[in-house]
Order: sequence, then structure tokens, then C-alpha cells
Amino acid sequence: MANVLAVTEQRDGALRKTSHEVVWAARVLADAMGGTVDALVLGAPGVDAAGARLGEVGADRVLVAEDASFAKYAPCGYAATAAAVVKAGSYGAVLVAATAAGKDLAPRIAARLDAPLATDATGVAVAGGTVTATRPVYAGRAIQQIRFDAPVAVVSLRPNSFAPGSAAKSGAVSKVQPAPAARVVVREVKAAGQGKLDVAEASVVVSGGRGLKGPEHFALIEQLAKAFGGAAVGASRAVVDAGWRPHAEQVGQTGKTVSPQLYVAVGISGAIQHLAGMRTAKVIVAINKDKDAPIFQVADYGIVGDLFEIVPRLTDEVARAKAG
Repeated sequence: MANVLAVTEQRDGALRKTSHEVVWAARVLADAMGGTVDALVLGAPGVDAAGARLGEVGADRVLVAEDASFAKYAPCGYAATAAAVVKAGSYGAVLVAATAAGKDLAPRIAARLDAPLATDATGVAVAGGTVTATRPVYAGRAIQQIRFDAPVAVVSLRPNSFAPGSAAKSGAVSKVQPAPAARVVVREVKAAGQGKLDVAEASVVVSGGRGLKGPEHFALIEQLAKAFGGAAVGASRAVVDAGWRPHAEQVGQTGKTVSPQLYVAVGISGAIQHLAGMRTAKVIVAINKDKDAPIFQVADYGIVGDLFEIVPRLTDEVARAKAG
């Protein structure tokens, strides 16, 4: 079975950025397997419009399952529908984004299919005709290669690990039968404030730690993030535990795992649980007054000095560069 099913994610009827990444990863995998890509879109009636352009990132077909109960994430119904699609088709792999919802959904699908699961993968490939996945382990200190010895492999993909390309496939839309189930019902989704980016999806993340000395100084972090444009504000666990910032911004093993193009760590020493959540960033910049801080061991660029002097100057330089 050489085809790949990409399970997409929508919110309020619009596909999330991670959905395009999952479809593109499925395209690369299917090409290596000599198969095709089906993108599964689950949502309330009318969600088919959201999937109409998935052909541009590699979907040969877009399968739409519409049901009123699918307006919000519906764990049981989503898993039952996805599993039914896989059983009715010919798929060698199922890909899901490792978002908050995807981390819940992927194991549910795997359980219904009695299939092996690899979570939070940063790479998928084919070796010897078998699907393989690459994922960080031991707080990111080692990389694990997983080889699937089963008819179907289920893999959740770390956001920002797969940059979508252009494949120009047909993306023909067809309807599939939803399998609504109400054992678990999501009553409400508390989203971040208007205009705030999710740290797990942003291409640039600026995070602050205890070195900021107080919540009022997070204005420095917010100003630097604004200067970059399209950047998200993150925080260390110590800062969140102190009540300075909301848990939604926490980066680390007990928070969110991020893989942005650029990660700026300001006043963060680099405890192992924090490194586990950000060490796969493409470029890491650290600002800390302690030259022996562990964060410098993983940083591509390090600045040793007073962040209260460095960050405003950096903000001005970034704003000037963006303007010119």
C-alpha cells in the first residue's frame, strides 16, 4: 500500500498552517513510495471550501467529511472517520500534525487501526520500501530513527519541520461519510488573544526568562517580536510558574515544542526541559549575562551582556533592517 493520507486541521472553518505542512510531507513520502496523496478535511458543513486549494501543496484528492458536530475538534468522531477512510482505502501511512489536537488525535487513529505510531517526528522517508520516521528523544539530545514493520504507519509531525512547496496536483474534492461520535465533546476552545501567534506555528519566536526580572519587562520581548513582524512571544517555565505569562506561551518539555526558523532566547539560562522544546529551531540566538549559561551550548549566535541594553538596540536594528 503506497498511498498516504494527510489528516488536516481546521479552526472556525479555515485550515491551519500546519495542514499545508502535513499535506506537503505526505506528497514527498508518497512520491518516494510511488503512490498518491489524499487530504482528509473534517469540519462543519461548508468546510469543503477550505480544502479547495490543497492540490497546490500536493493533494491528489481532498476527502471532505462534514457534520455539525465536527465544527470544533471532535476526538471520537474525527478518529472514527479517519480510521474508516484508511480501512476503505489503500494507505501505507497516515500523517497528522503534532499540534495540541493532533497529539490527541494521532494515537486514537493508531489504536483504531491497531497500527504503530511515531510522535513528534521531524522527518519521514522510505528506506527499503518501508516507511521510516525521525524524531528527537531524550530531551532532544539524541535522534531516533523508527522503521515501521506494519501495513500502515501513523506519524504525527512537529509543526514547522516541513516547509510546503508547490506540487500542482488536481486536489479533486469528494465527500466521505462522517462517523460522528459523542463520547467526548469539546465545548469550548480558548484561543490566544486577537492577533497573537501560536508559538508552535510561528516562524520566529522571541522568548523571555527570569533574566527579565519582572513581568513588566516583557514589553522588551513584545517590542522585539513586533519589530520582526509575524513573530510570537514565548516564555520559560519559570516565568509561567511565576505567573508572569500565560501557559500558552511556555516553550519546553512541559510546554510547547517549537521549530521556528529563528528562536531568540532572552534571559533564559537553558535548563534541559527548555532546550527540549526549542533545540530543533533552525537558528538559535541567545542573550544572557552569564557566559556559562547552558543556552550558549545550543545557540548558533550568542551575546553575553545586559539584556536591558542589548534588546532595545537589537529591536532598533531589526526594525531598521525590515524597513530598508
